[in-house]
Amino acid sequence: MKKLLFIVYNFLVVPVLYVFIRIAAFFNEKVARGIKGRKRILEELIVNSSALDKNKKLVWFHSASLGEFEQAKPIIQELKKTKSINVLVTFFSPSGYENSKKYPYADLISYIPFDTYSNAIKFIKIVSPDLAVLMRYDIWPNHILALKKFKIPTFLVDATMKGNTSRKLPLIKTFHKILFSKITKILTVSSADAEGFKEFGCMDKQVKAVGDTRFDRVFQRSITAKEKNLIKEDFLKDKKVFVAGSTWEADEEIILPAFLKLTKYDNNVILIIAPHEPTLLHLEKLENDFAGKLNTIRFSFLNSYNGERVIIIDSIGILLTLYTYAQVAFVGGSYKQGIHNVLEAAVYGIPVLFGPKIENSQESQELAHRGGGIIIKSKQQAYRALRTLFLNENLRKKTGKISYAYVQENLGATSRILHEILQFL
Repeated sequence: MKKLLFIVYNFLVVPVLYVFIRIAAFFNEKVARGIKGRKRILEELIVNSSALDKNKKLVWFHSASLGEFEQAKPIIQELKKTKSINVLVTFFSPSGYENSKKYPYADLISYIPFDTYSNAIKFIKIVSPDLAVLMRYDIWPNHILALKKFKIPTFLVDATMKGNTSRKLPLIKTFHKILFSKITKILTVSSADAEGFKEFGCMDKQVKAVGDTRFDRVFQRSITAKEKNLIKEDFLKDKKVFVAGSTWEADEEIILPAFLKLTKYDNNVILIIAPHEPTLLHLEKLENDFAGKLNTIRFSFLNSYNGERVIIIDSIGILLTLYTYAQVAFVGGSYKQGIHNVLEAAVYGIPVLFGPKIENSQESQELAHRGGGIIIKSKQQAYRALRTLFLNENLRKKTGKISYAYVQENLGATSRILHEILQFL
């Protein structure tokens, strides 16, 4: 059965996936960039890895994209402080690779090769890692086989296992049982996730619940974010600031009418809105939504700020810093495909609002359960929540304290993961 499943994967799944990606590249510029970036990666790795100090051990960190890499960063930084090592960082997605080329704690940054067995063997022979850390869920079967073949300790970190995961389907479950058995350590974000992996035959000594490094990362970033001063202090003096982050049109259809209604009764509220994709078209739509109702200004023109009630963010990568200015936050994605990172707002001790689609986020569910997060299902609910929170300072602070306490309680995953890794270095 084991051989049959890998034959099916290599002679059916891999070729179909490769053809699909090649076709998708004609319609998706991001996919095309990923293909182009992989054209000579093995040759480039041979050249670039030769410059590394061969007296140091090499630890390979792999992430699907930028979000998963954020979870790897606290581990990498602490590992670099603790051991004199080389660090290789790889990505599947162009967004992760292109936005991390200058990451100072990595000695080598690359795409992961397309998952054929020959590619995986060549890749492992070239970089010769002493230990591999795979972040969250991005495990490529042939690379797992290659790591096992060369007896390289392999960690799956910040691992999750949803109860309704498709990995539990017949044959797919058997395939994953084989894959998981080849991983040295599976470090999960919760005890429930650990039990989920045990359903795949993982041993107690192999699986351990250690927590989620996202808590450590957002806390780490929040400390430096407070020093950035992106917006002049006097612009927001005596204002009640509502920050809506990573919004899609579906979010804005709920939030913007609620905020507009709020401004009729409160002259001191101000909105900072950061669309998830700040394309020119999206920015212009936001400006049109407020036209004739409230004055707006784009973030890049803030030097000309003249009391506008709406600041539209036309940059990326600054959202966590923007939450420092908020008394109340809304996190987008929860009316569409799934909510974005609520911890980036919760770390500042403020109430966090979001829509009902939070199945993809344990943090959102827990915040809502505790009362630090508020689920908004309609424009009316959004207005009532904003009106109540901005009117009732005690309630706002009490709700915010719940958010902050939740983050604080979950710090420390990085040190626990580091303890497990160091036993193999």
